[in-house]
Amino acid sequence: MAAPLPHLIDQFLEYLEIEKNCSKLTIRDYRHYLEVFLVWFSKFHPNKSISDINLDIIRRYRVFLSKKADVKGQTLKKVTQNYYVIALRSLLRYLIKNDIKTLEPSKIDLPKTESRSLKFLEREQIDRLVTMPDTSREDGVRDRSILELLFSTGLRVSELSKLNHPQINIERREFGVVGKGGRARVVFISERAAQWLERYLTMRKDIFKPLFIRYSGKVDEEYSGEKMRLTPRSIERIVKKYVRLARLPVDATVHTLRHSFATDLLTNGADLRSVQEMLGHKNIATTQIYTHVTNKQLRDVHKSFHSGNK
Repeated sequence: MAAPLPHLIDQFLEYLEIEKNCSKLTIRDYRHYLEVFLVWFSKFHPNKSISDINLDIIRRYRVFLSKKADVKGQTLKKVTQNYYVIALRSLLRYLIKNDIKTLEPSKIDLPKTESRSLKFLEREQIDRLVTMPDTSREDGVRDRSILELLFSTGLRVSELSKLNHPQINIERREFGVVGKGGRARVVFISERAAQWLERYLTMRKDIFKPLFIRYSGKVDEEYSGEKMRLTPRSIERIVKKYVRLARLPVDATVHTLRHSFATDLLTNGADLRSVQEMLGHKNIATTQIYTHVTNKQLRDVHKSFHSGNK
């Protein structure tokens, strides 16, 4: 007989953490999605176990999700509803792998959602954005370095936040990071980003380990200065600040700069596999979302054959 559902969920989350090396954020999200299912299942099917789950129960759960409200009181978007179902399918797949009888997850289909438009900045917009910080101040040089590094590397905000002073090789203009799923990759720095990083590090007189530190609040007395590290949320606020100052037509975020990095490479002729490696994507299908806006061949065909160009 299978263990109670709460215990099975805990086992699954431990599996994600220990064996799959998922991030704390991913585990937190999965826990939330599965706890919602647990509460619903316990309320409406109190006498059933995980082995009793069938497609009819899944259908009822999806009807529940379609009517569920988020924190703002609005019904969940289709893409958000899918996250709940994806988490449940992953749990079922784990259970079957461990010889626990339950519904085959491949029987649960995910409805297609509307494609989201890909936001990225043009080169002129990037140049306008990165020149916004007041570089007569040390925190302004820090902010310019952050913006330059984001566009130069395509780093995720969590990856940027974790960077330490000693791991950056300005001379070779490269460093290593460990991204999602514990996947390591080499990151390369553009010449312009390297110049601003070097200027920032030269101005720094502290011995703190974090690459990017805060300049407000109480100074951390510890040698490592870990409490001085800029958090991902702080970096997001910094980017938003300069997006507003630059009056960009795009509501850009840190991830927009990641999109801009990939789009810039592909537009200038980089191959998809190389961009996949530089972004740290596990599957090339994730990288392919950029091809519809960077397909040079299609652009050349349009230019050559559309009558409006003649």
